[in-house]
Amino acid sequence: MTQLMLSGAVAFIVTVLLTPVLIRRFTADGIGQEIREEGPASHQRKRGTPTMGGIAIIAGLVAGYVAAHVLGAFTVGGGPTASGLLVLFLALSMGALGFADDFIKIYKGRNLGLNKKAKLIGQLAAALIFGVLLLRFPGGDDLTPGSTSLSFIRDISTWNLAPGPAWLGMVVFLVFVFIVIGGWTNAVNLTDGLDGLAAGAMALLLITYSAITFWQFRYSCGESAVPGCYTVRDPLDVSFLAAAGLGACLGFLWWNAAPAQIFMGDTGSLALGGLVAGLGFVTRTELLMAIIGFLFVMEVVSVIIQVAVFQTVGKRPFRMAPLHHHFENGGWAETTVVIRFWLLAAIFNLVGFALFYGDWLLETGLLQ
Repeated sequence: MTQLMLSGAVAFIVTVLLTPVLIRRFTADGIGQEIREEGPASHQRKRGTPTMGGIAIIAGLVAGYVAAHVLGAFTVGGGPTASGLLVLFLALSMGALGFADDFIKIYKGRNLGLNKKAKLIGQLAAALIFGVLLLRFPGGDDLTPGSTSLSFIRDISTWNLAPGPAWLGMVVFLVFVFIVIGGWTNAVNLTDGLDGLAAGAMALLLITYSAITFWQFRYSCGESAVPGCYTVRDPLDVSFLAAAGLGACLGFLWWNAAPAQIFMGDTGSLALGGLVAGLGFVTRTELLMAIIGFLFVMEVVSVIIQVAVFQTVGKRPFRMAPLHHHFENGGWAETTVVIRFWLLAAIFNLVGFALFYGDWLLETGLLQ
């Protein structure tokens, strides 16, 4: 528990102190955000606000994770694990892709960075590496960081994503991994459209996953095969990452809350999307993650609906997509939209954790 708290605290301190340094540097260098011309008129005042603040989030994430293990070297021991390093790899690789996108936007002075093909190739490469390695590194009881079974709160043994011949099963599994990673990175990226919205909602999600991963460690089948235990590898190490992500998001929110002094940019949103996707796989909760992070799901689905309906019947069901702009264009103040969306995110997190905890009560026989 001490390592968990240290991870979050160090991540917060690093991010909250590094972010103003980036603000001053980027402001001096004229590195600012370009704003969509078709967006809400009130957003035009944000043009030129420093961006790429995701650098501070990534720095906080790494610092918090490292700090937890430095403390661990003097206490319970145990270094970084396969599961933790794989999730960190996915977050960093997505962050690097986002950084390239942000850099091109700033260098070209436009609102579009990497083209769709380049982004797709980058996401595909990271997904392939991550997906293949998920099924490697067997630990105790030959347990690997991920599995080919679709998971809700635990693996659903009857829903195997890799049936049939080994090569075909691997292809199907990797396609699923790519879809999940692409979905979450785009969902967080689309949600990052109002001051503090994505950082606050992500902090709520990571509070929940800090609790879930620590609970999985507390009742790990590797420690004691009792009713309700979890067959996941390295849950404690993964909890350090979740806590570090939480601290980093809170530290960034300090400066990103309205009126935002800096934006996380694609550097931050893609890194956080990669972190979320990775946590879902190694905790065996891919479907539960969709409930806990349903605010992000709503945002990306609203864009899909907007495009599909417009291309089919020529009408737009929303005033503007993603969903937060629909309400903003309907007259809601930006801070009103953000706070109400945070409240929705909190509700979804509570529902998701209630399902997780309820499953444990059922498995242990404490709830009949």
